[in-house]
Amino acid sequence: MFRTHTCGQLSAADINKEVTLAGWVQTIRKFGSITFIDLRDRYGITQLLFSESLNESLEKNPPGREYVLQVTGKVNERSNKNKNIATGDIEIEVEKFTILNKSITPPFKIEDDTDGGDDLRMKYRFLDLRRNVIKKNLELRYAVGRSARNYLHENGFMDIETPFLIKSTPEGARDFVVPSRMNSGQFYALPQSPQTFKQLLMVSGYDRYYQIVKCFRDEDLRADRQPEFTQIDCEMCFVEQEDILNTFENMIKRIFKDVKNIDYNEPVQRMSWEQAMWQYGNDKPDIRFGMQLCNFKYPAHLFAEIKDKQAVPAINGFPVFDEAETVVGIAVPGCSEYSRKQTDELVEWVKRPQIGMKGLAFIKCNSDGSFKSSMDKFYDEEALKQMAASVKAKPGDLILLLAGTEERTRKAISELRLEMGKRLELRKDNEFKLLWVLDFPLFEYDEEGNRWVARHHPFTSPKPVDIEMMIQHDPSIKNAADYLQHPYANIKANAYDMVLNGNEIGGGSIRIYQKELQQKMFAALGMNEEEQQHKFGFLLGAFEYGAPPHGGIAFGFDRLCAILGGSESIRDFIAFPKNNSGRDVMIDAPSAIDEKQLDELQIQLNIKKD
Repeated sequence: MFRTHTCGQLSAADINKEVTLAGWVQTIRKFGSITFIDLRDRYGITQLLFSESLNESLEKNPPGREYVLQVTGKVNERSNKNKNIATGDIEIEVEKFTILNKSITPPFKIEDDTDGGDDLRMKYRFLDLRRNVIKKNLELRYAVGRSARNYLHENGFMDIETPFLIKSTPEGARDFVVPSRMNSGQFYALPQSPQTFKQLLMVSGYDRYYQIVKCFRDEDLRADRQPEFTQIDCEMCFVEQEDILNTFENMIKRIFKDVKNIDYNEPVQRMSWEQAMWQYGNDKPDIRFGMQLCNFKYPAHLFAEIKDKQAVPAINGFPVFDEAETVVGIAVPGCSEYSRKQTDELVEWVKRPQIGMKGLAFIKCNSDGSFKSSMDKFYDEEALKQMAASVKAKPGDLILLLAGTEERTRKAISELRLEMGKRLELRKDNEFKLLWVLDFPLFEYDEEGNRWVARHHPFTSPKPVDIEMMIQHDPSIKNAADYLQHPYANIKANAYDMVLNGNEIGGGSIRIYQKELQQKMFAALGMNEEEQQHKFGFLLGAFEYGAPPHGGIAFGFDRLCAILGGSESIRDFIAFPKNNSGRDVMIDAPSAIDEKQLDELQIQLNIKKD
């Protein structure tokens, strides 16, 4: 037996027991003839005491950092207790020890506050995983998965695996493809999601399916993206939207309770896509703080369904605003005392390429009721007062305004709002706010292709009231300038996204289940009958055999774990992640394959040089 206990298990109740531990050497401390070693394993740290009687053995065979050590000895009460670790009341007086394996000096410290940079730690990820902070992340990931599985099992869901080698049907993100040796010149694709398979399972009568499953997308990466990622993938039949929302907000609440011991008892707020864009500038708003947008100017065709448009004063007279398609502003609480240096820094912040604005206007709402702005030449005190009232600014607030094209300006003000929320510490990691965003547009217009594209995916059903309109109308656009007048521009999707702290953690929809409507959807996306049959003939055929009404949702498992763990990056919650270039620098993948493999696959490389 290598060990009788783990390094995080022993306590004062075990004093005087004879035990055997095994683990890695964390630290070595010498005090005269006595040596202390902290021994670490997955479960914790235990202090070892090597008395003078073992000095000769230590000199002959001295342990070093990260050596694998086995010790046997008696549990003693520590004279200097350590309240920071679970085993801090005891230590092991070592009677004998064995070095099970040696270690060369690690390239960085195996500690929470390590001296290893990201690249170095990714190269030696097997060492990085020994650090306590990463261990806690993976423990949290395991807890989230366990909680989700338990909830879904208790609610009648069945875990069913779907294949990883499937057919390439490129829509949206690029597929990863895998050559088939037995079928020369043909390729499998790795699934971007199990979407069509879970719909087929509904046709097969498995009315509640789930899977915690790997998905693959060949797209540009950033902190919250990986080429392979994990979803909590779910589908139900004989349900409406309300059934889905209730089932899965309760699942997330259960995860909060099981993993973070948080009782999320408040109702989950809901808002339409238009409300989200109108009030926050994006479709995944962080509602932990206010600072809602004031829309001073916007294109007439937008936000037709917003009933509570605030009355705003005319802002004519300032050339930048006069020439802009959109003017939006936010009131930042308590920041009217910002210095010139601070406001100049904000101007430079919005000019960054990631934001893309030409400048920033501001109004200081002084505590004495007066106003000072960067537009004093163009607006008198009364005009500034009216603008402040429109954005609901209070004395002491700082109003920030952006102007430009609709899409860029709304995105920029959204990012500026989040940045100010971060600077004012209004976005707290230990506070969680859930939100459902509903009623997305079913289609988006692709100007380059002069055609409709699916905002979610081509299996999303329109709202029931829009189904007949969609079937009856021709989806083709004769004149690109007239797409806003096309009936398809107003069709709403029977879709829903769950947002947590400004991050989309889940998205889904009620699916199309009638062959005629699915064919109409494909046609709207520019697929002729031959292409429909080639890509999705199996699904269209299945719909002819009694497909039930069904819908589902998929949660970004990695992202959910990162948010619950207080991190902006999903990489620390994945055991072996890729870097921002999609490389696994530890195993050096992707890599070239040898000529024999290429010959077996009947593939000849023709690599383009830059």
